[in-house]
Amino acid sequence: MTVNGSDDVLLVHGGTPLEGEIRVRGAKNLVPKAMVAALLGSAPSRLRNVPDIRDVRVVRGLLQLHGVTVRPGEEPGELVLDPTHVESANVADIDAHAGSSRIPILFCGPLLHRLGHAFIPGLGGCDIGGRPIDFHFDVLRQFGASIEKRADGQYLEAPKGLRGTKIRLPYPSVGATEQVLLTAVLAEGVTELSNAAVEPEIEDLICVLQKMGAIIAMDTDRTIRITGVDKLGGYTHRALPDRLEAASWASAALATEGNIYVRGAQQRSMMTFLNTYRKVGGAFEIDDEGIRFWHPGGQLKSIALETDVHPGFQTDWQQPLVVALTQATGLSIIHETVYESRLGFTSALNQMGAHIQLYRECLGGSDCRFGQRNFLHSAVVSGPTRLQGADLVIPDLRGGFSYLIAALAAQGTSRVHGIELINRGYENFMEKLVELGAKVELPGKALG
Repeated sequence: MTVNGSDDVLLVHGGTPLEGEIRVRGAKNLVPKAMVAALLGSAPSRLRNVPDIRDVRVVRGLLQLHGVTVRPGEEPGELVLDPTHVESANVADIDAHAGSSRIPILFCGPLLHRLGHAFIPGLGGCDIGGRPIDFHFDVLRQFGASIEKRADGQYLEAPKGLRGTKIRLPYPSVGATEQVLLTAVLAEGVTELSNAAVEPEIEDLICVLQKMGAIIAMDTDRTIRITGVDKLGGYTHRALPDRLEAASWASAALATEGNIYVRGAQQRSMMTFLNTYRKVGGAFEIDDEGIRFWHPGGQLKSIALETDVHPGFQTDWQQPLVVALTQATGLSIIHETVYESRLGFTSALNQMGAHIQLYRECLGGSDCRFGQRNFLHSAVVSGPTRLQGADLVIPDLRGGFSYLIAALAAQGTSRVHGIELINRGYENFMEKLVELGAKVELPGKALG
């Protein structure tokens, strides 16, 4: 089912535990980037375990605009990407396809290598705090790109080609690390990137690039060294499962006192989450095919939690888990260190009956880069509280799914507005809700 339009409303009749089985496919934070990587190759690539989400459709459209042939493969969730005939795309078409996605910024390096120029429109994305693209352009300049700001976006050229360089990130940004990787692999000479992001999705992207012929070494101190090569081929790769979606369903099981088997979930990339889940009082069981998450009964426990880059507790895990923490006994302390505005979603939870207080100070952990900058980036959650249905407007991807969890856990009916945003990162989420026994409906059409 595809839901169109930004004002879509989902009616959620809460109070029913979610029970059953769902499947997660490839990670949203890897698959679109692996699709972009195919641009670098001189031969077709095969990407498997691809989810049907909006970010994938956006990148597919952008690739096709640039002459890449994208077609389904032999198995469900497989794409074959043929970059043999890469070409320039019309500026207006790029802008129309990009929409609110930030993915187009990662096309810069590959297009500079293939065409000698690139155009990037104004970028959108979730409003969860500062995600400046200036650093992307600074990096590209260090590789030798020239950038001209125009009314409709940024025009880039590499008149003398791209050359390896030394880069130190001020913060281990995932997006900036991806930018460096996708640019450095075909740049002349060696690139040394220090303070890099080392998330599992970054490692999987490196695996993709290595399969194509890249030379990339990861050190234990967050340093990545890339030796540029003259040519890359295609790849065949099965994307790692989406650990962020898996954790969202795990939090939904906990908040609704349910029992969900997440087929495709893997322990290795979720170890930090699993430890925290157990501390809160959630139960899980791991087998070769996935992980079962459930509420074992009794009281949930309050915790102190600090988000961080991998291998810390991921910021995308925080919002769904906070909903479950409204049902825990005592005071839970949340310190968000990755996105300064990510706790803004809690105001709607308070309207539903939660007791969540936000603070500008760094609570319950070490000082972070937001501590002296007047951002409400810490929270104290007092529980347990009974949630009541409400009118909810989805603010961002993870916050939106968190509102769904809150509505499912609440008594009464909620109207959740803007559900199309959830399609960015959660494949077939409404069908999955119905499969788990949720009482949801689109106005005028019952779903479950």
